[in-house]
Amino acid sequence: QVQLVESGGGLVQAGGSLRVSCTVSGLTFSQYNMAWFRQAPGKEREFVARIVLVWSGATYYADSVKGRFTISGDNAKNTVYLQMNSLKAEDTATYYCAAGRRDSARSANYDYWGQGTQVTVSS
Repeated sequence: QVQLVESGGGLVQAGGSLRVSCTVSGLTFSQYNMAWFRQAPGKEREFVARIVLVWSGATYYADSVKGRFTISGDNAKNTVYLQMNSLKAEDTATYYCAAGRRDSARSANYDYWGQGTQVTVSS
């Protein structure tokens, strides 16, 4: 059974930092592309960042988070991270990690999803 479990969300003030994690089990982690998406109330789920096969190190970001967020992974721990710095109120959302065999920024191309972790940025 494939499981993606996010952790590390919480409440932070604008300008602050937070790191969310996603630990994966039930699949061969090194063969999957990992991504973070987010969804704010009343809005569609949107792409945040992705890493192409954690061991490759290739990363891509949405323009809205470029320069502030960093995605990384640890193959030994089957875990992907999202370091979020200089947080803004508009970053408030539920953050989801996803695993897929295709390198893509489209949520439809990801096969497995976590349950989400809430990030709230107070202004």
